Amino acid sequence: MSSHQPAPASSGSTEGQEYFADRSLKQGAGGWIILAGLGVAYVISGDFSGWNGGLSTGGFGGLLIAFLLMGIMYLFMCFGIAEMSAAMPVAGAGYSFARRAMGRFGGYATGVAILIEYAIAPAAIATFIGDYVRELFSWESSFWLNVGIYAFFWVVFVGVQLIGAGEALKTIFVITAVAVVALVVYFVAIAPHFDASQLTNIEPDGSLGSSSFLPFGIKGTLASLVCGIWFFLGIEGVPVAAEEAKDPKRDMPRGIIIGMLCLLVFGALVLFLSPGGTNVAVDGCATDIASTTPGGSACIAGAGAPLIVALKAAGAQSWIVTFVNIAGLAGLIASFFSLIYACSRQLFALSRAGYLPRWISVTSKRKVPTLAYIVPGTIAFLLGAWQQDGGRMMDIAVFGATISYVMMSLSHVILRIRAKDLKRYYLTPGGAITTGIATVLGVVAVVSVFTYDPPAALMTLGVFVVLMAYFLLYSHKHVVGNAPEEEFAILAQQEAELS
Repeated sequence: MSSHQPAPASSGSTEGQEYFADRSLKQGAGGWIILAGLGVAYVISGDFSGWNGGLSTGGFGGLLIAFLLMGIMYLFMCFGIAEMSAAMPVAGAGYSFARRAMGRFGGYATGVAILIEYAIAPAAIATFIGDYVRELFSWESSFWLNVGIYAFFWVVFVGVQLIGAGEALKTIFVITAVAVVALVVYFVAIAPHFDASQLTNIEPDGSLGSSSFLPFGIKGTLASLVCGIWFFLGIEGVPVAAEEAKDPKRDMPRGIIIGMLCLLVFGALVLFLSPGGTNVAVDGCATDIASTTPGGSACIAGAGAPLIVALKAAGAQSWIVTFVNIAGLAGLIASFFSLIYACSRQLFALSRAGYLPRWISVTSKRKVPTLAYIVPGTIAFLLGAWQQDGGRMMDIAVFGATISYVMMSLSHVILRIRAKDLKRYYLTPGGAITTGIATVLGVVAVVSVFTYDPPAALMTLGVFVVLMAYFLLYSHKHVVGNAPEEEFAILAQQEAELS
């Protein structure tokens, strides 16, 4: 389907070939292996930092339940996304799926939610990178030192992405491979020290349903869903590379599903081995959680670099600690780097279609959406430098993500019912039932953010409302009707009218 043919007048304004020539991406930049690596890259930082906050809110049992529930949600959602991305391989990804299923308002709302996730998550990860850098060099935290670290990584890795998509995707893959090696070394080093009793060493607080397994009861378990999400946050972003993939109809399903399965394995090993292998208390352990023994879940619950703290508490050799610390930075950098990429493509697609200012989507001679990198990158850097609170920014990103998960999973359900004639190259196991379950779990995840961090949820809603107001007051009148994501919906409308 060409994106340069005029659309019906009722669909919005139309643009000619020159408009789209100035807003085109480089095709054939990566196959399914690169895409699977991209999926892992989005998320792998969640194995190195952030997830352990769930031990503070729900204990090991609460976080384990959160991991299982959110793992099911992501796996089932990924099955649906794999089907939709192969049928509609465009950079708009989640926004285009919702646009096809729920119209412009639903599509834009989904795109905005995704954009909030991809714009804020790198800022959160930058603070975790700062934690690992300071741990590596034994530096004391200070405002300007942190700003300097954040600035260095923003400039370097945005700069690399401006060279070209192929170079960016290959760089992401290499960095991710280093991070995976770091995880494997970590697993081998920590496994011999595993003690199951250390998993549940947080004392129950007496709340409803509390026990050694669920020390903070039912409420704590619900709050821990946010950290359960951190093990998988971003995997849904693989389809934004559709216009740059070699064979998206075949490669997208493979890349998304294989990436998700890798994350399930990595996350489970990190969740069990980290608190289970932490046998003593060391610098960096949490000090405000009552525990039955030193070390364990109570120790690493509040650690900024939990894997490093776990290795030190397990008495690992110094060279292993140093290697995992240095290579572990690669995991954080991989997610930081890849989420910047995802943010640029989602912003590019919304801008190209006229939902956001069109000048943002203009691409360079190397077919890179330069301003789609620089604009959100600058905003995220300033936010991170100002807040320097990775946990709070992570919660904002998660809330935006959970809204999009509900919308994307629901889109698959709707398209399975209303678009039976849509040519599908991959079919979701279980069909609409599978993504229906993901939709319900997505709603539960949205609620959990309010339980875990109400201020973050309210801040995200405030940004969301402002962006939706922009659509209602201005951009819905200036949509580019023959943008690729719009044409899928227009074609469906024409087919319905003919039938």
